[in-house]
Amino acid sequence: MKTPKREPPEQFLRGLKHGYRSGLEIQVAKQLEQAGIDVDYENLRIQFVQPSKIRTYTPDFVLPNGIIIETKGRFTSADRQKHLFVQQQYPELDIRFVFANPNQRLNKTSKTTYAKWCEKNGFKYAAKLIPESWLKEPKKELPFNKGVYRRDNND
Repeated sequence: MKTPKREPPEQFLRGLKHGYRSGLEIQVAKQLEQAGIDVDYENLRIQFVQPSKIRTYTPDFVLPNGIIIETKGRFTSADRQKHLFVQQQYPELDIRFVFANPNQRLNKTSKTTYAKWCEKNGFKYAAKLIPESWLKEPKKELPFNKGVYRRDNND
């Protein structure tokens, strides 16, 4: 007997319709637009080496000041591992997380929340929206000569 195909959740379909992968990404994009900031969505590529593999990480948003924003509903083990590799190989990048719920535990049996994982590993994070203070921080240059490149220039 064949299992019936499950339809993606409504918020995922809504996100795809607008060019985003989730409702949280739509919410953050709207916040940026309302703040008068051009939305720079999934336009930056960062190469990193995972043992035995060269991979590419595409951040969700890059603010005009160089802060990289990653929005997360679920923060899987693979996501956490990837961000530790990127952080190790590009310590000069300022990658920050906007979680749907930073108090979510890493898994059912873990006492560690997404927020605690960020604090332990030196990442800044916020809940649901980008804090205004992040939008007003001074500009930081991205290391375009070191494996970081714009998707629209080098795809």
